[in-house]
Amino acid sequence: MTTEIMEMNGEADRNSGGEAPRPGRWRQNPGPLNMNHYANKKSAAESMLDIALLMANASQLKAVLEQGPEFTFYNALVALISISIIFQVIVGILLIFLVKWNLNDQSKHFQLNVLENIATGLVFIIVVINVFITAFGVQRPNQSS
Repeated sequence: MTTEIMEMNGEADRNSGGEAPRPGRWRQNPGPLNMNHYANKKSAAESMLDIALLMANASQLKAVLEQGPEFTFYNALVALISISIIFQVIVGILLIFLVKWNLNDQSKHFQLNVLENIATGLVFIIVVINVFITAFGVQRPNQSS
């Protein structure tokens, strides 16, 4: 049984009848993927999402503090929002380190992998915490006097 070797870079064999890639508007110079450039863009996007969630948590914390300790879930919400904010700051710091290191340096691959796994785990925990924050509710229902 023979095995076919296929390249995954988009260069189809033009003699095999496969569809040849058309030059795209944004891809003028086809070349190898620059992993540092890709990782930096990915980390920048994650950082922007982290900032958006941080702003939402700060707004939720303000709403809970304005409602005061008489709110039913006051202590739980303040604790959950505070933990979420702390984890978001830690993820932001990890993303800064991930952007600064060179992916082409083989000696850093293990450290980068560990940091990326920690950041991913913390993001998962942040999502779970924010699900509970949403479930407990931040806004007090309208009360008629």
